[in-house]
Amino acid sequence: MYEVKLQQFAGPLGKLLELIEAKQLEITTINLADVTADFIKYVQNLEKSRDSQILADFLVVAAQLVLIKSKILLPSLELTDEEGINIQDLETRLKLYKEFKQASQYLGELWNKKYISLARPLLLSMNDSLIFYPPRQISINDLIDNIQRLVNEFKEFLPEATQKIKQTIVSLETKMKELFSRLQTAMEHSFQNLTQAKPKQEIIVLFLALLHLTKDRVIKVEQGDQFGDIIVKKVEQL
Repeated sequence: MYEVKLQQFAGPLGKLLELIEAKQLEITTINLADVTADFIKYVQNLEKSRDSQILADFLVVAAQLVLIKSKILLPSLELTDEEGINIQDLETRLKLYKEFKQASQYLGELWNKKYISLARPLLLSMNDSLIFYPPRQISINDLIDNIQRLVNEFKEFLPEATQKIKQTIVSLETKMKELFSRLQTAMEHSFQNLTQAKPKQEIIVLFLALLHLTKDRVIKVEQGDQFGDIIVKKVEQL
């Protein structure tokens, strides 16, 4: 009997949905931000166990999650139209993936219960010995053409970013070292000055570096008013 197994599939949307469901969260932009750290940690563990194409798919989703997280942490951060669409697209695709996952589980239950519909009377009499029985008038070329059309239809659901990754990767560790190095020469810096003339991606990573160093009590930050400039200071060693 022909059998379809999808249990081994663990694409980026599958893992993201798993993290959302594990925390019993609804699929919203805010909740996507909540699982960003868990998703990135999972991606880091994939580096030596996955091929480059699959890892690239995960990195694309990870980048979108970092963008969502950064927008929530920095409400004043202005997004381009494309970035705004990417955020909405991730949320929409995740909701669709959840619907397909639930449908596949339901179909799997029907299959296991032998609730199977067969289109041709010949197959009904064959019990478990099911075979592929195409119409007589169909040719191999017809099958190839139909499969190719089906593949093209599926390509429409794939984000273009999985095929072209043009952005320069900015290392969080590098930015942490850069920020710490700056504080060796001056005890105090303005975050606005640190990020002046830098691209948006680098500003986001630099902000994440600031959060990490603050958490580790290497630096301390002060902000006079809401959405005001952040003053970064080195923690004096006792």
